[in-house]
Amino acid sequence: MNPGEKIKEWVDRTKQFYLEVRSEMRKVSWPGRQEVFSTTLIVIAAVLFFGAYLGVVDVALGAGVRKLLTYFNVAS
Repeated sequence: MNPGEKIKEWVDRTKQFYLEVRSEMRKVSWPGRQEVFSTTLIVIAAVLFFGAYLGVVDVALGAGVRKLLTYFNVAS
């Protein structure tokens, strides 16, 4: 196989790939504006909730470890 045939084969495979991608993208069910907005709000609320929860857990565990280290005179 000469270099010209390899290039033509590559171009044909690339073209076929993009035709298949285009065909599949037509089948996609895209969400509406309202659905995107509501799910975005849910994600933001979940991130804030879990961030606050993990922050409280971090502070509580830090305080507990600090008390243990102070109790055993490891930390000042």
